[in-house]
Amino acid sequence: MALHAPPSLFKTFLHFYSPTFPPLHSLSLLPSTKLILFHSRRLPFRTSTTMAGAKPSSVAGKSSPEHVVGKWFSVPDLRIRDHRFEVPLDYSVDHRTSPKISIFAREIVAVGKEEHPLQYLLFLQGGPGFECQRPTEASGWIHKACEEFRVILMDQRGTGLSTPLTASSMLQFKSAEDLAGYLKHFRADNIVNDAEFIRARLVPDAGPWTILGQSYGGFCAVTYLSFAPKGLRQVLITGGIPPIGNGCTAEAVYRAGFEQVKLQNEKYYERFPEDREIVREVVNYLAESEGGGVDLPSGGILTPKGLQTIGISYLGFSAGFERLHYIFEKAWDPVIVPGAPKRISYNFLDAFEKSTSFHTNPLYAIMHESIYCEGAASQWSAYRIRAEKEIEFDAIRAAKEGRLVFFTGEMIFPWMFDEIHALKKFKDAAHILAEKKDWPPLYNIDALKNNKVPVAAAVYYEDMYVNFKLAKETAAKIAGIRLWITNEYMHSGLRDSGSQVFDHLMGMLNGKKPLF
Repeated sequence: MALHAPPSLFKTFLHFYSPTFPPLHSLSLLPSTKLILFHSRRLPFRTSTTMAGAKPSSVAGKSSPEHVVGKWFSVPDLRIRDHRFEVPLDYSVDHRTSPKISIFAREIVAVGKEEHPLQYLLFLQGGPGFECQRPTEASGWIHKACEEFRVILMDQRGTGLSTPLTASSMLQFKSAEDLAGYLKHFRADNIVNDAEFIRARLVPDAGPWTILGQSYGGFCAVTYLSFAPKGLRQVLITGGIPPIGNGCTAEAVYRAGFEQVKLQNEKYYERFPEDREIVREVVNYLAESEGGGVDLPSGGILTPKGLQTIGISYLGFSAGFERLHYIFEKAWDPVIVPGAPKRISYNFLDAFEKSTSFHTNPLYAIMHESIYCEGAASQWSAYRIRAEKEIEFDAIRAAKEGRLVFFTGEMIFPWMFDEIHALKKFKDAAHILAEKKDWPPLYNIDALKNNKVPVAAAVYYEDMYVNFKLAKETAAKIAGIRLWITNEYMHSGLRDSGSQVFDHLMGMLNGKKPLF
């Protein structure tokens, strides 16, 4: 379905589904004197809280064996301290017997507010497999949030400083089966378990907190609403309402995704028409090279279909078209010596590799399709859907016929584990996960239909990563959600807007943006 918005289309819309929420002060706080058990018929969510009468260690500034508190340090206009928590790898077994991993979180306040009784806001990063940003100054949404919140940036398990699963650390596993068995614990269900573990130890009296989920972080936020809503005061989602359905929704995601990607390609080539021929020339050069591609600086190989994957990093972001154009303008080495053969430049190859993060964040590629799976396997869904569209997305054929060479979007293909050097050793584990059927549930539709937590979400009309139509379908299942539908921003609106997106969503929840 074509999702391109013509210029005359709306600037912004507000949609509202739901009964009126109770005032925030009437939402009950979680008790801190007993084990709290969040559950549904399908999936238990366990979180331990602080002992009776004990303060969370952060309040007292003291550490405990399972929670190490760092010292305050400064960046311009912010005060920051680090927290490290020892949590179970597997929350479904007795915590005493489960292997442990470390979860890293960074606490941020405005200068002078270190001891102020502020509400807590947890930020859930996009991904899967990416760590939180490292603040260097008070800017953007963090600057705005710190006016009234104590912001917590949590590196999701396996990322950043949270027992990171890197291209080197994953080599410690002796077999692909061992690695896959470990990785199955690194999805949204356990990210929420980690968040609850932290909340119970960080927030005074284990009270509820606000969460802000960007992209995949929004998926995690909906999982949170499904299974642990008592831990939530309010929820903000930016470009991150997940598809919800029976089994694996990846197929629906990629069917819609390829259509949006085509539109983004067409817009790109309309903006930069000279790139049509440049891209065709690069594709022909790669196809005619020995082995069907050229060596990349890291040791991988760049093939025509590999070249197409650069679209994931540029087609759906603000200023992405410009950045992609500037990469292709340096595609060729100059002919300095008469008679020297035409050659792709090292700078272009280096820019291609740096445009993706597979070498630093391989978890993204390995786990990507699993984020859509509940009780069913993905079976390399993007690869299967692309095969149905091979006439349109065959780069070599398009180049030879003088057609547009379409880049692909947020899609992971099995052959990438042959061509990308950092992924090669994880090919077998990725195949095991692609065939895994017994994924536990990530959402509870009954709980969402009876939701009582205030939720506001920014939905980007031309979002290439989280399909607009699928997001609307899920939003209709979440009681009380308010949607801000806009084509002013792309998927990166939270980052690109300064504080505007954050401020707008907060206004929808605090009454500054009343219903109309």
